[in-house]
Amino acid sequence: FALYFLKLKRQPLEVPSTYLWHRVIEDLHVNSFWQRLRKSLLLFLQLLVAALAILALLRPGWQGQTLQGEQFVFLIDNSASMSATDAPNDVSRLEEAKNRVAALIEQMESSMSAMIIAFAEQPMVVQEFTGNRRQLREALDRIQPTAAQTDFAGALRLADGFANPQAEKSAAETVEAEAGKPQQVQLFILSDGRFGSVENFSLGNLEPHFLPIGTDSAENLAITALNTRRGEDNSEQLQAFVQVANSSAAEATAVVELYHEERLVDAAEVELPARGSGSATFFLGGDTLGTLRAVVDPSGEFQDRLALDNTAYAVLENERSSHVLLVTPGNTALEAALETERAKRFAKIDKLSPNNLKLPEFSRQVEGGNYDLIIFDQCSPETMPATNTLFIGRRPPLKNWTAEDSNQTVLGPQIIDWDRSHPLLNLIELGGVQIVDAQVVKPPLGGRVLVDSTEGPLLAVAPRDRFADVVLGFEIIGTNEAGRRTFNTDWPRKHSFPSFWLNVLEHFSAGSDMQDVPRPGKIVEIRLSPGDTNIAVQLPDGSRIPVEVDQTGQLAFQQTERPGIYQVLKGNEIVKSFAVNLFDREESDVALRVSEAGEGGLNVVNNLEIGYVEVAAQLANADIRKELWKGLLVMALVVLFLEWYIYNRRVYI
Repeated sequence: FALYFLKLKRQPLEVPSTYLWHRVIEDLHVNSFWQRLRKSLLLFLQLLVAALAILALLRPGWQGQTLQGEQFVFLIDNSASMSATDAPNDVSRLEEAKNRVAALIEQMESSMSAMIIAFAEQPMVVQEFTGNRRQLREALDRIQPTAAQTDFAGALRLADGFANPQAEKSAAETVEAEAGKPQQVQLFILSDGRFGSVENFSLGNLEPHFLPIGTDSAENLAITALNTRRGEDNSEQLQAFVQVANSSAAEATAVVELYHEERLVDAAEVELPARGSGSATFFLGGDTLGTLRAVVDPSGEFQDRLALDNTAYAVLENERSSHVLLVTPGNTALEAALETERAKRFAKIDKLSPNNLKLPEFSRQVEGGNYDLIIFDQCSPETMPATNTLFIGRRPPLKNWTAEDSNQTVLGPQIIDWDRSHPLLNLIELGGVQIVDAQVVKPPLGGRVLVDSTEGPLLAVAPRDRFADVVLGFEIIGTNEAGRRTFNTDWPRKHSFPSFWLNVLEHFSAGSDMQDVPRPGKIVEIRLSPGDTNIAVQLPDGSRIPVEVDQTGQLAFQQTERPGIYQVLKGNEIVKSFAVNLFDREESDVALRVSEAGEGGLNVVNNLEIGYVEVAAQLANADIRKELWKGLLVMALVVLFLEWYIYNRRVYI
């Protein structure tokens, strides 16, 4: 403000009139210390510059999400658990994730571009890189909820392919790339984090941000198993077992209802401990065919946040006795488990010595398709038979099963986890099973680990054409150094041992039409007659999808996105039915994983681990602060330039 307090230095000037005296008197006011400010645009502009500068120093701003960067990848989880309704306003987690991405898209500037990837069982590019916000919003609307599992690693690899292209470059492009720093791509992960860490992955140009969706207090009940068996005491009595899991931290009571077709069979009340499970048994009578539907309904004030897993389905069909061959040098425990009255109802079992494997009679008998399953105990054939197989303590004579990295013997492995959803391990408890030694079983591509231990997989299954090969990595009865027969495990002393072999016989008694419990998004393989035409699959919503059967009569169907009953039709005739269920404890445990913080005992959401990088969770109520000081400084510079311009043009108001 020095312009208003300068002392004037004038030269005396004689004038012939008093016309300008009032201007002289007015000029003398400048030399006065106190005076009323005159209305001047310059003064107001300078005051505005000072106010903007002071305000910028105070760093004003507001809480909110902001985008910093040029390229963005939005990974949106649309797996089963994202249908939980614990987001604000009781909307689903998926809707909340889409709303948060929409808010980020609105902040995009013209120089920015983004792409959207939805991931569940398989990742899918919903929208490639574009700066068009309208296209991005339309892509968000196309993302629909699914009932599938979460494959976060696949989504990362897909995003990595766009952010870190490995295409060959010309020499000029290479020099240019080496001269400048690679452009960072901001990766926003919107998920409830129902997956483990991703190992052996390099983020490269991806700069991750984890935005967890959901709460750590979400409650949920889920049906995790539905199966039928003949009664122990009465083989004519068919029983249905329903298992319910409680993923909340409080005890709960639920009512389980079982329907045959649309008729209510019975209802039972089940007490469920915190983080535990319970079951109910229903009696169906004799020759019952058709479909079953089990429904769980929580009682009291329990708020079930995921309705997707409250219903389970099963198909009742005529049982067919299978033909099983046991090739063993002698295994009393296994033979006893396969000779029970209940086992005889599932299969007719023949026994053979391993010495007969090389005889021509064995090859002719196997090639004739006489057996639905062959169990090789402590032995292995020279070539694989054209049927389902189960190997005990040995591997199939196939290159993909005999890789060097899987040929490893370990001592004293401890079982740490097993796949309860697979029919071979249905209602099987393997905790506490002791094993002397075993071979690590790593299945080939497309296989599935069923039992895992501290030393590696011990039980695995893999498809082979229209058959399945099951490999158990440890012997039940082996031979010690002295050449005597001895038990290699205490498993035969457990109740789960005969139950496992009953599951094996029951699983293969239907001719292996279904090698696995169908879950949403999984391929279902069904054996029909070769040459069948006019085949279609009717979905649970009533729509039909035409399909083709290969020359061997095999039908592979993958459009199993929703739980329910699927029917295979030949014209208008139902030739086969199968049920698809979620049966996934990981997806049904919808509460966000939290860990106790060091200060104040507060719970914080666990971070993501991607490769060797730990990505901190950014909670919805801990938004990013958006600063205004840069904009205020720019405004101050503009006003200062305007004041300079007016002063030099001598414009006064």
